[in-house]
Amino acid sequence: QVQLVESGGGSVQAGGSLRLSCALSGSVFRLNVMGWYRQAPGKQRDLVASLSSSGTTNYADSVKGRFTISRDNAKNTVYLQMNSLKPEDTAVYYCNAKTGISYRDYWGQGTQVTVSS
Repeated sequence: QVQLVESGGGSVQAGGSLRLSCALSGSVFRLNVMGWYRQAPGKQRDLVASLSSSGTTNYADSVKGRFTISRDNAKNTVYLQMNSLKPEDTAVYYCNAKTGISYRDYWGQGTQVTVSS
């Protein structure tokens, strides 16, 4: 059973920083992509950043230059360093893993990030 456990959310003032962590546990045949999505109230869940097993990164335009995704393969953990946070970054952040030939999705439980002005 694959599980994703997130940590690191919280409240911060605009301009501040937070670091999210997501640890994957369980047996995975092939871990293709790990990433972060976010969902603000009344909005859809959108990709924030992703990192493939080959090292390819993908960022939402709104976070480029401010957020950095990284991965510790030995620990099956992915991180999201968030700098220069803005109130519009406020959302629940979800960790995602895509595994196997079919790129099956697994999701974490979500962690709240609140940025005040």
